[in-house]
Amino acid sequence: MRRTPSAEPAEPVEQTMQAGEDPAGTGAVSTGRGPAPAGEAPGRRGRGALRRVMAQAWPFLGRRKRALAVLGGWSLLESLQTFLGGYGVARALDDGFLAGDPATGLWWLALAAVAILLGGAAVRGVFTGLAGLVEPLRDGLVRRAVTRALDTAVADPARADDSAVSRLVHQTEIARDGFAGVVLTARSFVFVAAGALLGLGTLAPPLLPIVVVPLVCGVGLFLATLRPMAARQREFLDADEQLAAHVGAVGSGLRDVAACGGQRSVAGRADGLVAAEADAARALARWAAARTLALAVAGQLPILLVLLATPWLLDQGVTAGVLAGALTYLTQALLPALHALMSALGAAGTRLVVVLDRFGPPPPLPPSSASPARPSPPPTTGPDDPAVALRGVTFAYGASAQPVVENLDLTVRHGEHLAVVGPSGIGKSTLTALVAGLLSPQRGTVALDGVPLTGRPRHPSGRAGPTGPAGPDVSGRTLVPQEAYVFTGSVRDNLRYLRPDATDRLLGASVAALGLGPLVHRLGGLDAVLEPRDLSQGERQLLALGRAHLSAAPLLLLDEATCHLDPATEAEAERALAARPGTLVVVAHRLSSARRADRVLVMDGTRVVTGSHAELLRRSDLYRELAGVWESGRA
Repeated sequence: MRRTPSAEPAEPVEQTMQAGEDPAGTGAVSTGRGPAPAGEAPGRRGRGALRRVMAQAWPFLGRRKRALAVLGGWSLLESLQTFLGGYGVARALDDGFLAGDPATGLWWLALAAVAILLGGAAVRGVFTGLAGLVEPLRDGLVRRAVTRALDTAVADPARADDSAVSRLVHQTEIARDGFAGVVLTARSFVFVAAGALLGLGTLAPPLLPIVVVPLVCGVGLFLATLRPMAARQREFLDADEQLAAHVGAVGSGLRDVAACGGQRSVAGRADGLVAAEADAARALARWAAARTLALAVAGQLPILLVLLATPWLLDQGVTAGVLAGALTYLTQALLPALHALMSALGAAGTRLVVVLDRFGPPPPLPPSSASPARPSPPPTTGPDDPAVALRGVTFAYGASAQPVVENLDLTVRHGEHLAVVGPSGIGKSTLTALVAGLLSPQRGTVALDGVPLTGRPRHPSGRAGPTGPAGPDVSGRTLVPQEAYVFTGSVRDNLRYLRPDATDRLLGASVAALGLGPLVHRLGGLDAVLEPRDLSQGERQLLALGRAHLSAAPLLLLDEATCHLDPATEAEAERALAARPGTLVVVAHRLSSARRADRVLVMDGTRVVTGSHAELLRRSDLYRELAGVWESGRA
């Protein structure tokens, strides 16, 4: 439970409930860089991704010259190891074993072995330099993901970024591991290739065109597959995010889905998203298979050409030892380095480009929407405006779902105590979410103190601005959900969470009004540190209600916020909350709670009936039925 005080021009409401959900499965979910513009296929969004990523990569690498120098310095030992590996074999054969001098042959082989040991020792230094690049990248991505999620939530709490968790938890690790793999394998290929080609040129220059031509062709063929692979990778991540967002939204809206009879629609949407992700994964796998051909051209074709050209090379004076050294370069150095490079770039590389692009700044708005229309003058409030006014409000979880609320007109006066009743799943929580501003109606308006909750002017920062030139937002409200939020900290901080500047006198008055004295005493006093896991659900609800009582919000919304309290404690809490200045709306789950209200709203499908307890017993069949169930103790 959170709230923005009415005396501050901040967000109009804060809460612990997720906003902007789509349990009916309309597919209105968020991806990392937002939806594609109208008429643009999703795959086209991958175009230019490499250019955008590289535009940010060069400054990032430029600020880490020391890490790059460490990485390059240690990698030179790998080039030396590669050079001595093939060269040592050639000299061991030509100058040693084939010349009848085994000692010389063993000496050259020993030198090649020492080079291998030096290359192994260089691994530690390589990973030190790699850490200097990888860890700053991950830290920067985490900061960027958190900043974007918070900015989005502050700018529009009703449209949270569904993909923020995926970016923060899953995609940052993809970027970290992918970047490390790409740097490691690209560095290895460059220095291994340099050592191998230097060795081939030193042993026999005629070998170079036989090796270099297919090597360049194979690498070029592989690079040509990267762009379509990046597009397929983006489609796969899009499908993964949409499926995750759909599952999350459905999980938190199951009650409303059941009430609307939307089970089949939701299941069908989930099946479609699973199938879309599977299709994207298969398409990605088909393009990944293309690197097998490129590897054959770049890594295996040079070996075949050297073998086929052996008679000609021998005629050119190339010795058997040189041929053995050349094959050593190709089979033991170039081919493994190529295989590692293509595996890394073909999988981790394309995924890395797509993920990093998603962390980039959002694309600019098209020119037609870059200059928004001049906002209409902010509405003004008057003393006769009701605390809550719903006019023709209709809301459904999805375009094809049955409305939960339809053409609802409701007025709640200042200082009124309204109870909302109805069968489980009928939409009572949806109604409180509409009043709190967590959900936006498809039709109609919701206004607090005459101020509409939708289409309100905002400051450039994205935070809700004042309702007029005379003063700050007057539509502050506090929503207390069924699952009360208590954090690790002192009892005092938990109670003053919505009003940090509350004096001890105000705090003591709220503790006394809610009857929290025994609980506070048992916990060790106001300065005792709470551990949420040590509190019962009823104790958490009591602390949340005390927090709401202390807040300065003129409107309190209790969504079954007393369901874990016994009837006597619930009655004491509701009387205290109704007695504080302001308006109280309670989703009731006991007959006694409805009796205490000034007026009762009965929700019966999309129909509503209002009146006092006595009036509704005469006018509403559903209310009489609910009253009978409550009195019999069956609910």
